[in-house]
Amino acid sequence: MPQADTVFQSRSDGISAEGVRDQYADGKAAKVWEIFIGDKKSRTENYRNFLVEKLRDNGCKRILDVACGTGVDSIMLLEEGFEVVSIDASDKMLKYALKERWNRRKEVTFDKWIIEEANWLTLYDDIEHLIGEGFDAVMCLGNSFAHLLDNYGDQREQIQAINNFEKCVKPGGLLLIDHRNYDNIMDTGAAPAKSIYYNSSHTADIKTSVLYVASKPTLVTMDYVISTGRGDTSEFRLSYYPHKLAVFEDIVRTIFKGHTSYEKYGDFKTMDKVTNPAFIIHVVQKGK
Repeated sequence: MPQADTVFQSRSDGISAEGVRDQYADGKAAKVWEIFIGDKKSRTENYRNFLVEKLRDNGCKRILDVACGTGVDSIMLLEEGFEVVSIDASDKMLKYALKERWNRRKEVTFDKWIIEEANWLTLYDDIEHLIGEGFDAVMCLGNSFAHLLDNYGDQREQIQAINNFEKCVKPGGLLLIDHRNYDNIMDTGAAPAKSIYYNSSHTADIKTSVLYVASKPTLVTMDYVISTGRGDTSEFRLSYYPHKLAVFEDIVRTIFKGHTSYEKYGDFKTMDKVTNPAFIIHVVQKGK
């Protein structure tokens, strides 16, 4: 069990927006992360097919990516013909997305690509001028939501953030949000190093530890070791809130009351067809 001072050292000092700590503020993790997942060709076909088909099957055209990071998923959707608005709380991550938009500015879809720095806790107010009648889909993928830590012990900020996501979804639209299988991580004390989202050539090792406060799991830290080429490696640590599946589902159902459908997937498969998946993906359709 890690000591508290070790956990606090795992976070960056910079804060991009009030209420949401930017763990990529020093630029180190952002740079390495871009190396790890930045190659758009490295996305797994399962991931691309799942996401694109889910959006197209539901008639989604206008997408809000609330955790765009370096822009890798937003770029994929732009190339597939979707209209995308991309936000992130980390300006260090966004600089890679902004660079790609500039490099491809002669392409109409990229010239119209909207990229904003915004805070999940004030999201609706921050981007109200962009919402219009609402987005066909809001997506928060790649275990990004777990970066929002439970500062008060009652998940009030997670609830506030998902409420903001819901307000951005038009009636009949989708929320796609995921998290690692923290139930399994807490049971086994380990997380799989292989990503279901990216077939990166940069091998990664992930060392996992869980912090308990009053016998309650409150923080998961993951130490990443990533090959950056020519035998060099880079290490950095990120902290996450360990979402329990049953609790997370209850929060989403409560916020999306009157939803038309609610589906859960483990590693892109329905939950009845997978055992101990690495990631849980929630797809909820807002009531009309």
